[in-house]
This record gives sequence, structure tokens and C-alpha cells, in this order.
Amino acid sequence: MNGKQLKNSLLQWAIQGKLVTQEPNDEPASVLLERIRQEKMRLVKEKKIKKEKDESIIYRGEDNSYYEEILATGEVKCIDEEILFEIPGNWVWCRMGDILNVKGGKRIPLGRTFAKVPTTHIYIRITDMKNGTIVDSNLKYIDEDVYAEIYKYTISKEDLYLTIAGTIGAIGIVPPEFDEMNLTENAVKLSDIGINKDYLIYMVNSEFIQTQFRNLTNQMAQPKLSIRSILSTLIAIPPLSEQHRIVAKIEELMPYVEKYGKAQEKLDNLNGKIKEALRKSILQEAIQGRLVPQMAEEGSGEELLAQIRQEKERLVKEKRLSKSVLADSDIFKGDDGRYYEQVGETITCIDEQIPFEIPESWVWTKLETIASLYTGNSISESEKISKYTNVKGLEYIGTKDVEFDHTINYENGIAIPDKYIDLFKIAPAQSILLCVEGGSAGKKITQVDRNVCFGNKLCCIVPYEITLSKYIYYYMQAPSFLEIFKGNISGIIGGVSLNTLKTILMPLPSFSEQRRIVAKIEELLSLLTPVS
Repeated sequence: MNGKQLKNSLLQWAIQGKLVTQEPNDEPASVLLERIRQEKMRLVKEKKIKKEKDESIIYRGEDNSYYEEILATGEVKCIDEEILFEIPGNWVWCRMGDILNVKGGKRIPLGRTFAKVPTTHIYIRITDMKNGTIVDSNLKYIDEDVYAEIYKYTISKEDLYLTIAGTIGAIGIVPPEFDEMNLTENAVKLSDIGINKDYLIYMVNSEFIQTQFRNLTNQMAQPKLSIRSILSTLIAIPPLSEQHRIVAKIEELMPYVEKYGKAQEKLDNLNGKIKEALRKSILQEAIQGRLVPQMAEEGSGEELLAQIRQEKERLVKEKRLSKSVLADSDIFKGDDGRYYEQVGETITCIDEQIPFEIPESWVWTKLETIASLYTGNSISESEKISKYTNVKGLEYIGTKDVEFDHTINYENGIAIPDKYIDLFKIAPAQSILLCVEGGSAGKKITQVDRNVCFGNKLCCIVPYEITLSKYIYYYMQAPSFLEIFKGNISGIIGGVSLNTLKTILMPLPSFSEQRRIVAKIEELLSLLTPVS
């Protein structure tokens, strides 16, 4: 449980009557509610407020069900589905409109602007409403002539504000320095409040009320909470004396809740760092040959390279690849214990390029030796509109569609119809897509589960033996690879060229050992992810 969840639980206990004891000598909430209604009738009679059209009374019938009677029409309906919990006997259910009045703010008239210098009229915006109050860090003002047009839409220090657009359901007090200042149309003022205002604030912040606000907002075409919806919100009212006790208890406990929340946040951050460190360690141990034991009967990386070369020769013979793919380099360890690369008759020492030692049965090789690498192509905005909107076809994957957790978000993807497929590069199923340009270079990588078209900031890695794919996928997430990749980033945008990526070295074990390595990686990584 985090700090927010604990706070929600505390507020839920409060509005269910479980936070403090009920005192038998407390005046029942029903008496308080009747007194509030009488006061509202007086204000209506004096024409200070308007009479509510949907004024109602909520009561419990002899069948234990809850009913609501609309006073204007006499209509009675069962509202059991709205009553989500039981309340003490001296509490009452009612609508928010029964205990307060709501009035909206007003936008600046069309064509008018904020004053260029401070005036006596502050215009309170949503951005000024923070942490249950109004802050003065970036105030806006209006001139006298603008104020003359919207002077009726002010808020008092006796009121509470409630946001109804953008950020919906935030409630707070009005400091004295903002008394009678103008209020944005994206908030309302709660006035003539008949209950403890601090209790009302806590109640509105409860998940019970916030859920009602969300549901009422979602029913509207525009994401804005209407005054009618606020007035119809269901609330539970305790006796006034108990309201004071609840507020005192919450204020006593809240510092502990906040302290717990900060401690839990630190713990979560620490756990996240530990998990990430463990993940990196697992991957690094894997590519160094330390995660599973080597077995002589499984063969060697050198034998695997020979098999891959045979596959490449077959593809060249079938004219599916050019002969250039056969110009492989041979990386070996000399008698002096140093690493060398032979290309044709030329032998070069590459000892400084070798990041770590590997088991004797493994070999170092270049990515281009074991896989085909190629970048994709982009779609212009005009093409998106004219050709690829609302069509069925092969999905197009851009960098934005690849998540940092290595999954692909297909929800907002674009489909390329068959007649345009030839215009795009295709990443076949089980191949790897790696971002090689921009801020996500090296950070976004995924293995595709189907054929897809892909964007120009992505590089597709297709092993000549597709069973290599998962091992390469994990290798490219290991710290050693990422360090090499990062060291090769260049240019204004920041990226690694295709030619550079092709020459990056990787350690290669036998097929059988790769399968065991991948299985062990996935077993261990699953332990780092809690089951939901």
C-alpha cells in the first residue's frame, strides 16, 4: 500500500463512520439537515439563492431499501444501487445540493485580455489552485472595464473552490487575500455551506466522491463536470459534533500518512533501482557465459558460425542475398593471448575492442556476420492522410510505437495496404527492431511477433538462423552492448550509423547453450516482476 492508497483508506473510513466513535448525545444529522434546509428556504425567500428544482429527501423504507423522493413532483425511486456502504444510524444520506449552493465562474469576454500590470482585480485560474489552496506565484489580473462585465462571478473567502474542467474535482479554501476576486469558468464556488467545511473538503477528496465526479463527467460529451452533476452527488453526513471529531482525527493522522507515503516512495524507488540493477547483472552474466554451465557435447560457437556460413551460401546461391555477405571476418585468439581479426590476407589486432573474456567454446563475431541489418523508411503526414487512414494491411511501427518496456503499442498504429507494401521495408516475425537515432537510441528495442513495416529511426536485425533472435535481443539489452552503442553515438540528432552497428562485436555460444541461456534469463527476470 502506498501513501495515496493509505490516505484514500483513511478518508473512506472517515466517511463511513469508522474513524471515530459515535457519541449517543450527539445531535442526529437528520436534525442538522433539516436546519440547513430551513436556512436555504429563508435564502430562497429573500431571493439570495435560487430554489433547487430537484430537491429531494432520502430515507430508508421498511424493507431496508433506500428511497429518494423528489419534493417537486412526489416521484419516489429506489436508489439502493447508489448506496455503496452502510452508515451509522445517526448519519443521513443526501445530495450535495441539500447542504450548499454552487455557482460557476466566468471566462474573460471574447476579445479581451489580461491586464499588462497588476490591478485590484485578480483573475483566479485553475493553475492558481494547488494543494487545497490558491497560490500567488503567477497571478493574472483584469482591468476595470473587463471586471465591469464579469463582476458577478467572484469567489469569497467563506467559499470553497471546486475545479470542473481539465483537473476535475480538486477542492480548496480561498485565502483572505483572494476574497471577492474573479473566478475562472473552469471552476465553481461552493457557498452557504451548512456543514463543517474541513469535513466537506476531506469528503470531496475521498474516492467515493471522486468516483462519482468521474462517472458524471464521463457521461458528458465534453469532459467538464456540470453544476447539475455536483448538486446531484450523493454524500453521507454525520452529526455536526462528529464532523469536528473526524476532522481532528484526520489532521492528527495525516502527518503520519504523509511520512509513510514518503518512506514508501523511497522504498519503491529503491526497489526499482535494485530490480534494474539485478536485471542488468543477469543480462551481463548471461552474455559473459556465467549464467549457465558450458557442456562440451553441445558444440561450440565456431561450429555455429560454420553452420551460419552454410546458410548464407545457400541464400546467395538462391540469389536471395548478394555475394558480399560471404566476406566475413575471422576473429581469433592468438598464441600471445591477444585477439586478432583476419579479413582476407590482412590480420589486425583488435584486443582493445574486446570488452571481456568468454568461455573457450564461445567466439567473438560481428553482428553483420550472423544477421542482416537494415533501417526502415518514414511516412509523411500527407501519406498518412491520403493513403493509410482507415485501411487494413500490414502494421507500420515507428519509434513512438515501441515502449520502453520493449513491448509494441499497436493501438494507434497505421496500416499499410498491400498495394503500397513495396514502398516500405519489412521486419519479419521474430526479428529485432532497435531504435538507432534520437533520444531513444539504444533504449527502445523489441522483438516483433508478426511481419511489420517499420520507420527510418529503427534498425531491423534478422539473424540468418532465426533461432538466434532471442539471444541477440537480450544481448542488445546488456550493459556491455549499451556501453559500446552509446560510445558510437554521433551527430546533431544523436545516433549510430548502420555501418557502425554492423561491426559491433558480440559473444556467440552454441545454439543449445543459447537456448539454455535464454530460458534462464526469462526465468530469473520473471522473479523480478511481481504477479498482479
